[in-house]
Amino acid sequence: MLVAAAVCPCPPLLVPDVAAGAAPELDAARAAVTDALGVLAASRPDLLVVVGPAEKSGRGVHPEGTRGSFSGFGVDLDVSLGRPDAGDANRDTDGEGSGSPERELPPSLSVAAWLLERTGWSDAPVEGLGVGEPLEAERCVETGAQIGGRAGRVALLVMGDASACRTLKAPGYLDERAVAFDAEVARALGAADLAALKALDIDLAYELKAAGRAPWQVLAGAAEGAGLGGALLYDDAPYGVGYLVAAWS
Repeated sequence: MLVAAAVCPCPPLLVPDVAAGAAPELDAARAAVTDALGVLAASRPDLLVVVGPAEKSGRGVHPEGTRGSFSGFGVDLDVSLGRPDAGDANRDTDGEGSGSPERELPPSLSVAAWLLERTGWSDAPVEGLGVGEPLEAERCVETGAQIGGRAGRVALLVMGDASACRTLKAPGYLDERAVAFDAEVARALGAADLAALKALDIDLAYELKAAGRAPWQVLAGAAEGAGLGGALLYDDAPYGVGYLVAAWS
């Protein structure tokens, strides 16, 4: 059963080496994320599942020890999901198993791996799941329900940004619908409102470039019947992108 969840944004800019001189601009977001991860640790889970948006090559399960890299963002920085040596045990005899280094973490899960390393996570085994932006709400909810039944005490780290259309300079340009969309997501995450998360408009989320929609709906499925309460820890839109941090316990 799900015992705790942390919802975090997933821009590579959260990693100071990537942000470089702009790193201080997200200090408040990093502090909120640290608080949210503290809620996960306090829940003493048997299993931590990290869920984040992914392109086709990064979708599916990523076992503990899977490696990620920020080289695509011009930074010589590698990370691993959970214990770095776990990937060796996940490979088959031909080196082509699911833990093979050829299959890297998608960027959202690489950010999550960096966050876990930064906070010294060692409380439970970790597994990653990359989900595609087009995944239907029903499938997201079903996937979440399956995750919630994986262990007696399951925690979720849910990565994903809100809209990318809050300003003229935002990646998706300015869309007047973005503010209302982000406000409803923030309210739902802060209130642990499962019905509202399940009801998020897939088409609107796609048009607003809200990469967190599918992971949030996975969370809603996992939390069904768990009776968790929520707290919104951060809500801002630097660079015109909605970044939200919430903790459920």
